[in-house]
This record gives sequence, C-alpha cells and structure tokens, in this order.
Amino acid sequence: MSCPYQSDNKSSNYRAMEKDIHTDFKDDMSYGDYLNLEPILNAQHPLSDQHDEMLFIVIHQASELWLKLAGHELNEAIENIKSGDFGHAFKVISRVKQILSQLTQSWGILSTLTPVDYLKFRDALGHSSGFQSYGYRKIEFLLGNKNTELLKVHESNSAVHAELSDILHQPSLYEEALKALKDQGLPIDDCVLNRDFSQPYEANQSVLEAWLTVYKHSDKYFHLYELAEKLVDIEDSFQQWRFKHMYTVQRIIGNKVGTGGSSGVGFLKKALDISFFPELFELRTHL
Repeated sequence: MSCPYQSDNKSSNYRAMEKDIHTDFKDDMSYGDYLNLEPILNAQHPLSDQHDEMLFIVIHQASELWLKLAGHELNEAIENIKSGDFGHAFKVISRVKQILSQLTQSWGILSTLTPVDYLKFRDALGHSSGFQSYGYRKIEFLLGNKNTELLKVHESNSAVHAELSDILHQPSLYEEALKALKDQGLPIDDCVLNRDFSQPYEANQSVLEAWLTVYKHSDKYFHLYELAEKLVDIEDSFQQWRFKHMYTVQRIIGNKVGTGGSSGVGFLKKALDISFFPELFELRTHL
C-alpha cells in the first residue's frame, strides 16, 4: 500500500520560506560575515588522527571566548564601581556569574572524553596547558588573586605580558569595592587602600568590621550589601568551576603530571583554598 504524496506543502512538518527573508548576500553583510565565522570555524587543527581531539580543541577554544567576555564584563564592573554606578555594576557582575556557570557546564562535556581516548593524542599537546591561558589569568588578576611569578608564563607574548602586568598593578574588583566602603564613611585601614596592588591581598580586620556594619545595617547600606552578595555569587561560581575542572582532570588523567609541568590535580586542588573576598565569607561566622 503506497502513501499519498502531499504536494501542497501544507504538512505540519513543513515551514515555508517567507518571501521577505533575505537570501542574496553578494553585496550585503551576512551573519557569518558579521561574526567573522570563517576563520573561527576553521581554527580547529587537530595534530593527531584521533576523533576526540576535536572535542578537546572546541571545548577549550569556546572556553577562551567565554573568558574573554568575562574579562570584558569585569573591566566594566570595575569602572562602574569607581564611578558609583552600582546598578550597572550589578548587571554585569550577574552576567559574569552566568558565564562562569556556562564554563562549569563545559567540563561535563569534556568529561565524556575517556582516559584511554585522551592518551591517544595527549602527547601531541607538548607543553601546552590551560595554565598558560591568558584569559584565565586575566580573570584571576581582575578578581584579586595576584601573583607576579605567573607573568613568566606569558613572557613569549609581549602584548599579553604587558596587559597582564598592567592589570597586576591596578586595584582589583574587590579593592575598588573596599574604596567604596571608605567613600561611604566606613573606616578602612590605609594600608589596605594604599599598597602595592601587585601583591596578594591579605584579609584585614578593618575590612571585616566594615562589611559587618554593612550587613548589620543593610537598609542603610543596601547598595554595598547587594554588592557584597554579588561578589559572593562570583566566588561561588568561580569555585564551582575550579572544582569541576579539578575533578574532570582527575577523572581523565588521575594524578599524572600536567602537560605544562604542574603537579596536575594536586596543583588544582590548592586553588580551591584561595578566596578572592575572604572577609565576605568570614563575616558570616560573626553575624
């Protein structure tokens, strides 16, 4: 028994092309032109003949794009706080939180790469490693995890090294938030606000007491209270990303040394102990 052939294109599974949809892009900018898709989609060059290497490349390239956006937004948040535009700062900080959540989800895709399949092309990576990610380092510096030694990894790229060096020596997002506390009349030690910003941030009692005042009088300092909670959101999301990264690496390579020379999982675990905004977590014990 044959099925009747429908030629009137009225099937519920058919969507007709609307007559006003543009189809001629000989002299007009297309979607691909605007996004510069040709070089982006042709930037995947596996060094082995292993099927799963494409997954590895795409996940990391996409992650670098998200990191680029996160850095773009954090720079804006810093400028917003400096100018007192807290409303817009909250918007972009919330966006950074969602970007970090997106990055965390990507580890779930990478975890479908089995240890056996990864080992088939791991040697092709040489000494390349996510530890060398300029985008990741920029995010850490902008959030306040400063470490001058880490610049050594980027010395081969003068432009990247110069930008990271500038960010290293500038106040981080948190330090701009602490200036905002001072501007609202809350006492902050001068040694916190006038220091060498290239050095790691150390928790300070005056900062803890200032944040406690904000939380205990949240109606009076509501914009600072909301800022604090937005910062906690970022650290929460960042730590989830760090943990999922560590666990995915552990799942795929166990305790092998990293391709970049680090101890691998052991090195990644140490990052989980680093807090960008230590007083914002300590104050919860004192409330």
